[in-house]
This record gives sequence, C-alpha cells and structure tokens, in this order.
Amino acid sequence: MTGSSRANIGILPVGALGAAYFYHLTRGLCRLDGSVQFIQRKGATRSASWGAGGILAFAADGTTYPLTVDEVCRPELQKCVEQQWIPEILLVCTQTDQLLVVMQEYVQLLERLAETSRLDVAVSRLPILVLCSNGIYHERVRRFLVELLEESMLYGRLPDLWSGAMGQIVGKLLRGVTMQTGHREGTGAEAIYHCGPAGRTILAGGDLAHRRWCAEVLTNLGGWFEVAESAPAVRAEFDKALVNLWGNLLGQIKAIDADGTFHLLKIREIYPEEEWVEVRELARHVVAVGRALRAYRPDESFEEIYEEALKIAQGPREHVPSSLKWIQSQLEAGTLKPELSPTELWLLDPLIRFASTAGLTEDAHYFVALKERVEQKLKLAIQKWMDR
Repeated sequence: MTGSSRANIGILPVGALGAAYFYHLTRGLCRLDGSVQFIQRKGATRSASWGAGGILAFAADGTTYPLTVDEVCRPELQKCVEQQWIPEILLVCTQTDQLLVVMQEYVQLLERLAETSRLDVAVSRLPILVLCSNGIYHERVRRFLVELLEESMLYGRLPDLWSGAMGQIVGKLLRGVTMQTGHREGTGAEAIYHCGPAGRTILAGGDLAHRRWCAEVLTNLGGWFEVAESAPAVRAEFDKALVNLWGNLLGQIKAIDADGTFHLLKIREIYPEEEWVEVRELARHVVAVGRALRAYRPDESFEEIYEEALKIAQGPREHVPSSLKWIQSQLEAGTLKPELSPTELWLLDPLIRFASTAGLTEDAHYFVALKERVEQKLKLAIQKWMDR
C-alpha cells in the first residue's frame, strides 16, 4: 500500500460484475487513462474471454460503447509482471468456484516476485485482493491461502513467512460484499455488458488500514465503497446471503410454475405487496446459523436484522436476479441441468455445514429441503422446455 490516493486497479476477469465496476471506476468510460484495467483469467484465451474481433461492448442508459481489448485489457497476473504492470488493488469478480484457483495464481505471483526481490519488497508489490463474488467463503479462502503459502515454504519456493510476512500477506485479503448490478447479453463477439447504476460495496476482512485505503482510492475513482470498521467479514456475507437467497433462490421457486413454465421476474414481481411468508422463514434460519457463528451481535433482534436486509433486497425494483437470467440463457442454449449454480451452492452448502456443526438440526434440514425444492423446480422447467 503506497498511501497515495491514486493506484492502478485490476479487475479479474471481464464479466458482468467486472464490467459494471469498470464503467463506474472510469467515470462512465470518460477516463480511460490505463489506471483501471481488466486482467485475463489464467487458462482463458482472448477469443473466449473477450470476444472475437477484439471489441468489448458496454451499455448504460440506453447507449452502447465499444472499446478495443488492447485499450482496456491486460493478460493474466504472471504476464502482467513481464509488462511491469501490477495493480495495487485487484477486484476479483470470478465465479465463486474459481476463487481457489485465483489464490493459487496469487501465491505463484508472490513466488515469482520473491525470485528477484527481497521478501519485504515482494510482499509490498502484491496487490490487495478484494473478493467480490457472491457467497459465504471468506474464512475458507483465507485458510486455503495460508495452506498454499505453507506448502510453498515447505518446498522452498518461499522463505519462512511466520516471522512477520504471513500476517502482511493475509491482511491483503479483503472481502467486498457488493450490491453492484450488471448483466451480459449474448456471448462471444456479440456479448454486450449492461452496467447497472453504482451499487454499494462493503469492504470487510483483512487489514483495516488496507480497507480504508482501498475505499478511499476506489471512491475517488467513482465507485461506491464503504468500510466495515469492526464487523467481521462473515457478518457482511450473511447480510448479503439473505438478499441473494431471497432474490435468487426463492426467486427461482416463484419463477417456475407448477407445470414448469419459467417466467423472467423482476424484483418487484418476486416480493408481493403483502409479506411473503417464505421470506421471513428463510431469514429465521439464516439468522439462527449466523448467531451460532457470532456473525450477529447478541443484542441485535431478529426484526432489526430482517427489516434492514429486506429494505436492501427490495431496493432495485426493476432488477432481474442473476440466477433467473442464468436459467433463461441455459434453457435457450439447451444446457440447463437440475442443479444449483455455483453462486447458490456457495451460499447453501456453507449454511448446511455450519448448521450441522453447530447442532442446529432443524436449520440444516431446512436448507437441504430448500435445495431439493429448487432442483425439482429446475427439472420441471427443463421438461417443459423440451416438450414445447
């Protein structure tokens, strides 16, 4: 961390969320000075990731803006070293199930930097990672990072880190719990990235000084970033889990009729005028698990937690939840399977595991049954689509 209010920002990879961040951090594409760049995901080719023809198309407020790939994109992290361009802040917007691979790349980057620099210099050049994917995972990813670093020490690729560097490295792992919206229309060369209005991202976890500096830099660039001063990352994750599970998971149940007909619903169509009983029921079980993990303070009432989350969830009334868009695109492509997307899996699976470990049998059974209900609904939708 340099202490400066300016920095190079990387966004990994090009995608719906990353494109929305890019749009706002460049002041609506008006400041393309190279300080904000996309970074390619390792193993992806330019034609697959960014579309043939070298053009990225952004859309906002009814206008489409084409940009060249060379203008706004960098290669994978390792090759960024060769170009002598390493971001100070890296917004990680991959699918949740790709986060562990990103951690491997991060440790490999440190190993490469340590080959030619003192350890303290190598650590200082490491980007601050802001994990923005949906899910409940920060503690798991942090443990995985420590395991990778210990393995690297064991095989002699890195020197001993426990004398001080380990804390500095792990302190760079932040959680960005975001309400930023965006979606992709089309695929390949035809893809257009629609950027929603600026949405709040709460920075939690990692070192507090890093969180404050990142929030300052990213806000100055045009983003909406706030700091969780004392609440743990898991608190922010649980708050967002409520919003995601209501809109994406219960949204799927509501969007698929009993005969399998699928409807692409907006937020205002998911939440009725009168309270939907299932919304409160799901919240009751999520909060119970959150209390077991001490994500919520003992003095916080359920009603206080519930009403605050519901207010946030109902805010973007014209927004279509990402999982419903995913179902539609998968149906049209003929590739939909009766299983949850990675986003929902990284919400429900941790909740089931936490509930079981804490002895919350009723809550664990509820989440298992909820998962099975959604999978059954997806089966109906697939069959209905095939019978057209």
